Amino acid sequence: MPELFGHTRAHVAARHALITPHNHVHSVVPGITGAATVILINPAMGARFAQLLVTFQAGGQASFPAGPGQVFGYLQSGAATVKIGGQQVKAATGWYFYAPAGTPCSLSEVAPDTRVTLFQKNYLPLPGVPAPAPIIADAAKVPGTPFLGDPAANLQTLLPDLPAFDLAVNIFAYQPGGHLPYTEIHVMEHGLLMLGGQGVYRLEDSWYPVEQGDVIWMGSYCPQWFVAMGKQPASYLYYKDVNRAAL
Repeated sequence: MPELFGHTRAHVAARHALITPHNHVHSVVPGITGAATVILINPAMGARFAQLLVTFQAGGQASFPAGPGQVFGYLQSGAATVKIGGQQVKAATGWYFYAPAGTPCSLSEVAPDTRVTLFQKNYLPLPGVPAPAPIIADAAKVPGTPFLGDPAANLQTLLPDLPAFDLAVNIFAYQPGGHLPYTEIHVMEHGLLMLGGQGVYRLEDSWYPVEQGDVIWMGSYCPQWFVAMGKQPASYLYYKDVNRAAL
């Protein structure tokens, strides 16, 4: 899609945003070296979490110290050694990791051009419930289920559906023509990365063509709906906040 003479598909509103790869501007983020980092979503936009895209160069690495924040990472391409606390695994494309609050996390031995999407959120403890444990896993081994019984929409739940978690990260895959069954309006906010394919996303009263590499922020109560278009399947990775009291 051409982005000439100041034109862009991107749009930033009070409760939603679309950012395309053509809009990326790199930021310096403490703890991430030898990489091009783009802060795509964070509280400056109105969100209650952060979403980053990190593209590593040769010798690049990342280190996140123990603190109130939790980190979820998804390897879009490449490979890296992921260390969370005392757990260390060589992860490749399609793997993901979760570092709970209070647990240091690092990426080392990173292959050049490795691309990682990160979600960061300060953890909200639930009284009487132990904090979650670290996770390093391959998304290809996570079974998917038809969403609300629709075989054209397949949902993979990457983190356990347990009260200890105050965030969820899923992969939604659609066959061409597959779509959400209705326009959703809910308290959860989303950070979304288009992994492949293309489609149309309704955000509030606007409809946006989207494709691989696009990022969407959906704030609380933003009306939202998606349909996969074209001849290829479409999929996206998305974050949401879960399992905490309404007040």
